[in-house]
Amino acid sequence: MRTLDDFAPQEGPICGVDEAGRGPVLGPIVVAGVMVEDDSALKELGVKDSKKLTPARRMELVGQVKALSKWEVVEASAEDIDMLRQSMTMNVMESKLFATVIERLNPKVAFLDAADANEEVFGRYVARELKNDIKIISRHGADDVYPVVSAASIIAKTHRDGIIEGFKEELGVDIGSGYPSDPKTIKFMKDWYTEHDEMPPHTRKSWKTVDRVISELSNTSLDKFE
Repeated sequence: MRTLDDFAPQEGPICGVDEAGRGPVLGPIVVAGVMVEDDSALKELGVKDSKKLTPARRMELVGQVKALSKWEVVEASAEDIDMLRQSMTMNVMESKLFATVIERLNPKVAFLDAADANEEVFGRYVARELKNDIKIISRHGADDVYPVVSAASIIAKTHRDGIIEGFKEELGVDIGSGYPSDPKTIKFMKDWYTEHDEMPPHTRKSWKTVDRVISELSNTSLDKFE
């Protein structure tokens, strides 16, 4: 992993910022930030991109990461996402969430897992939202390169997973992961829509997945009459 040693020496704390839940049709997007004076302790923990860790290992690490750092989490609910997408892109929305986390932590340098196809553009999006003079280093796959971003990805992922588990308890059914590729999630959406004639709570109604599910159910209904 690359560390701050790969760049010009900096005085003061560094932070890493990453998100979880950009793509799901159910639930929020969560952005987390982790700030430390240096990343040596995080490297000793063996932090990795959260997607490369088992759920058990993520849960084991998240408490240790929090104990070693100052950290922040912000989230945008499905309803927030639908509303904000009427006036901005997902990339701009994420840049605002990233900037909120960075402002709260106020590091000297912030390492970002770039959400935009152009990593430099995403860095500029975030930088223009900041009031303080903070150096921004925006990279694709930063959660697999910088320990401080790996640590942030672990917090973001476990935080969102906890929210999804709460939704399962609230609704009394297994909603899956919330991703469009998850058969459990699609089945839940179809079953709920069939019973209630509307999408379930915590659905991103602006997602194309919603239109597809409704279309598939409508076609199925028509087939019964052929």
